[in-house]
Amino acid sequence: MLNRVILIGRLTADPELRYTQQGVAVTNFRIAVDRPFTNQQGERETDFFPIVTWRKLAETCAHNLSKGRLVAVEGRLQTRSYQAQDGSTRWVTEVVADDVRFLDWPRDGRPDAADATFDGFEEDEVPF
Repeated sequence: MLNRVILIGRLTADPELRYTQQGVAVTNFRIAVDRPFTNQQGERETDFFPIVTWRKLAETCAHNLSKGRLVAVEGRLQTRSYQAQDGSTRWVTEVVADDVRFLDWPRDGRPDAADATFDGFEEDEVPF
C-alpha cells in the first residue's frame, strides 16, 4: 500500500509553531495549490491543504517560512478526529510532511537555510 502526497503551493498565512506537553515541536500551516485547468468561466480554481510538520522540520519551517512563500511538500495523508468545543466530533484530513523544500527567496533577499528535510517520523502523540 502507498500513501504519498507531493504538493507545490504558497502559504496562506505564517506557520504556527507550538510544543506538545512533552516538548515536541509541531507546526501547522496551509498551502494554496492552483488546479492545472480552468473552470467554465475560464478561471483557475484553487485547493487549500493543511500541512503538519514535527520536530526539527517544524522549527525550521516556523523560522524560515511566511505567508506567500512557495514550497514543495512531500508527506502522507492522515485523517484524525477531535472533540470540538461544542462537544461534537470533527474530522480533519491533513498532510503530515516529512520533506518541505523552499522554492523561492524570502522578500528581504537573503537566502534561507538549506532545504528542510526530516528523515524518519514517529508519531507518538497528537498535539490537539
